[in-house]
Amino acid sequence: MAFLDFMAPPAHKPELPAEKIDKEYKAMRLKVFLGIYLGYAAYYLVRKNLSFAGADMMAQGYLNEGGVGIAMAGMPIAYAVSKFLMGSLSDRSDARKFMTVGLIISALVMIVAGIIPYPKNGAVTTAILFVLTCLTGWFSGMGWPPCGRVMSHWFSTNERSFKMSIWNTAHNIGSSGLAWLATIGGGSLLVLLGVSEAEAGWREAFIVPAIAALAVAALCWWFIRDTPESCGLPPIDKYRNDFSGAKAKKGEEDKIPFKTLFVDYILKNKMLWLIGIANILVYLVRNGISDWLPIYLQNVHGIAKSVSKDLYAYHMIAAIPGTLIAGWLSSKFFQGRCAPVNVICMAVTAIGAFIYWKAGVIATSLGMEYVDIVKIALAVTGFAVYGPVAMISIQAIAIVPKNAAGTAAGFMGLLGYLIGDALLSKIVFGYTVASGENGWDLTFIGFFGASVIATVICFLAMGKEKKMFEERLAAAKAEQK
Repeated sequence: MAFLDFMAPPAHKPELPAEKIDKEYKAMRLKVFLGIYLGYAAYYLVRKNLSFAGADMMAQGYLNEGGVGIAMAGMPIAYAVSKFLMGSLSDRSDARKFMTVGLIISALVMIVAGIIPYPKNGAVTTAILFVLTCLTGWFSGMGWPPCGRVMSHWFSTNERSFKMSIWNTAHNIGSSGLAWLATIGGGSLLVLLGVSEAEAGWREAFIVPAIAALAVAALCWWFIRDTPESCGLPPIDKYRNDFSGAKAKKGEEDKIPFKTLFVDYILKNKMLWLIGIANILVYLVRNGISDWLPIYLQNVHGIAKSVSKDLYAYHMIAAIPGTLIAGWLSSKFFQGRCAPVNVICMAVTAIGAFIYWKAGVIATSLGMEYVDIVKIALAVTGFAVYGPVAMISIQAIAIVPKNAAGTAAGFMGLLGYLIGDALLSKIVFGYTVASGENGWDLTFIGFFGASVIATVICFLAMGKEKKMFEERLAAAKAEQK
């Protein structure tokens, strides 16, 4: 109970004088945004370190290919469950403490992964790493929910889409930072401390990014604050005169009872389930294309490893402007509604997935190089699919009251990572690829089909979302009369 008491949200402070509110609000909104942006980017410094350490560990007899795959699977499985459960806990916790503690523990687990003396026994080392990646995945689940809580309390509904699309690029920045930090020292730092040159390189891939994450955790503690009310400021809907967000039931404004939180706001929420199914399909396409990209291009089409890495980079870099534009469209033209943007993005994703699948045929018919067509296809899918990744999470926290935002975000993560990523994009597609000569065709049919179905589901959600917003605004105007 001492831990829960430590995590408890801070009490509301008396409201500041009216003449100080605007200046303080602007300053605090910038600070908390920087805090959750840098913090969430730092969580990605301690998630996929094994991807950079695995090849050397295999070469030195610590692991084999199967062991690397099993060890890496621990992350999305644990993360999916944790993100959901931590979401509920974060709704009843101080976002500042919640995010910082999770980042610190995740970083410490990665440091342990970098210093532990592994035996040259594939099964034992795989088991150790699986436990460690599960632990990292579990505590990484403390990253997204407090960010959702902060966004819902500090940014109102009609501006949140664009602000969250900017924030959502943090994971692209963090992933790029991991690649840089994992190789920055080349093992030289640990060699100076007496570690053998052969092992120093892959051990640094765990340790150096984790140390950077610990430094960012200090910034999170400095920047993040839980709610405007805890800083002596009015609620965000009052400050921005935007009452389009969901409200808690009467008597539940401060803290929603546990049963109500799960049953009434999540399990019985048909709209949340609708976009949750779309989220499964979006994550299937997002992670399926990126995770299988190097294997498909190298093993099926004989593309050099260096070229496949460049193509992966095109895919990821294209996601940044795509996410920003999706958020801008939602805020600028749809008053914060996300479904119309999701329809456009997933339709474009379907086109990109089809081009990727038929790149050889298209290249021949146009007289172009295969790699150039693949580059276009991956840029299109990267640009389009990451918008809905952000927008669906924004929808989820807009559907429920602010004090249920973390749980709604966690529920989306549970469906997306556990079913869309771990089960479908990795396990099911893995068996599909290995099933025979038509395995890759069936996999690409899966990418294309999932994109089309997600487009249809988002279209069905569009009318429901518009009606929901209109009803809320009408109710708010009625209350003001």
